[in-house]
Amino acid sequence: MEAPKPARLDALTGLRCFAALNIVFFHFSNPDWFGPLAPVVNAGYLSVSFFIMLSGFVLAYNYAGRAREGKLDKVRFWKARFTRLYPVYLLSLLMAWQLLPGEYKAHTNGMFWLGILLTPLLLQGWVPELATFWSTPDWTMSAEAFFYVLFPWIAALRKPLRLRGHLGRLSLIWAVGLIPGALYAWFNPDGIAQVDRFSYGVWLQALKFTPLPHLASFVFGVLLASLDEEIPREGLLRLGLGLLGFAGIYSVLVQGPRVPYALIHDGLLMPLFGCLILGLAGTNLLSRVLSFRPFVFVGESSYCLYLLHFNLWNILHSSGLLPALGLSRFDPWLSYAILVALGLATLHLVEKPAQKLLRRWMGA
Repeated sequence: MEAPKPARLDALTGLRCFAALNIVFFHFSNPDWFGPLAPVVNAGYLSVSFFIMLSGFVLAYNYAGRAREGKLDKVRFWKARFTRLYPVYLLSLLMAWQLLPGEYKAHTNGMFWLGILLTPLLLQGWVPELATFWSTPDWTMSAEAFFYVLFPWIAALRKPLRLRGHLGRLSLIWAVGLIPGALYAWFNPDGIAQVDRFSYGVWLQALKFTPLPHLASFVFGVLLASLDEEIPREGLLRLGLGLLGFAGIYSVLVQGPRVPYALIHDGLLMPLFGCLILGLAGTNLLSRVLSFRPFVFVGESSYCLYLLHFNLWNILHSSGLLPALGLSRFDPWLSYAILVALGLATLHLVEKPAQKLLRRWMGA
C-alpha cells in the first residue's frame, strides 16, 4: 500500500519560478537592467546552488520517513528519478546537436569522444574539462544523478532527539561545504588575480561544475527536512525565518566582489537558503504570496526551463525569426516570455507524458 503523499509546498514551487528566471537573466541579460535587483541577477549562478539544496529537501520531505523505517524501495526510487529527469535531459542533448562541431574543435580527439560517451550517461560532470560539454546547463544533472544514488542512505540517518542535534549536524555540513571554496580562495591554484563569474581555470571549473563540491548543499537540504518536521507550520517563527533568508541573501550579494567568489559560489549561503526554505514550507504571509497560482504554474516547469533555456535561446536567435516578424524591438523581453512558454509546453507535452510512459514500462 502506498504511503500518503505529504502536503504540497506550493510556495517553494513558486520560488522555483523566480530562481529559474534568474538563471535565464544571468545568462542572457545585463544585470544593470534590474536596478536594485542587479546583485541578484549578477549572482544568478546561486540559483543552481539553491536548486540543489531544494532538491535534497523536497526528496527528504517526501521519502525520508520511509527511508528511516527501512521501507524505501531503492530501485523503485531510482527508476522514478530516472523517468522524471531523463526525457527532458535527452531532449536537451538532441536540441544541442549543432554545438558538437564546435566541441570537436575545442577538444582533443580523445576528449571529444569521451564527452560523447559520458554525457548521455550523466557522467560528464566528473571530468572538469567536459562538465559543460555538448549542452551547458546539463552538468547539474550529472551531479544530481550522483546525489540520487546516495539519497536512500543519507535519508535513512536517524533523526536527532533535540534541536541542538539538528543544528549541530547542519553546522557540520555547512563547515564541510565551505572547505572546497576556502581552499581555492587560500591557495588560488589557477593564479587568477580577481576571481569572478567570468574567470576560467582548471581548478575553478572543478569547483563550479563537478559533483563533490556541491554534495554538501544536497546533504544540507536532506537534513534540513528533519528539522522542518520539528517546527510548527504556522506561527511567526516560519515567517521570521523566511524574511531572514531573503534579507540575509540580499545583504550578502550587495557586497559584490568584497565576498570571495569561490566561497559564495556554493557553500557560504547554505544557512540562509535553509532559512528561506523553512520559512516558505510554513503557513504565513510570505508563503501565501509565493503560492500565487501563476508563480506555481511556471515554477512547475522550472526544470524544463532551466535545462532547455540555453539551447532554446540559441535556436531562437540563430533562426532569424524575430527580425523576420519585425519583433526584434521587443527583445529580449519577448524572448524571455517565449522561453517560459516553451518550458511550460515541454512540461506538459514531453516531460509528463514521457514520465507516465516510462513509469508504466519500468514499473517505477
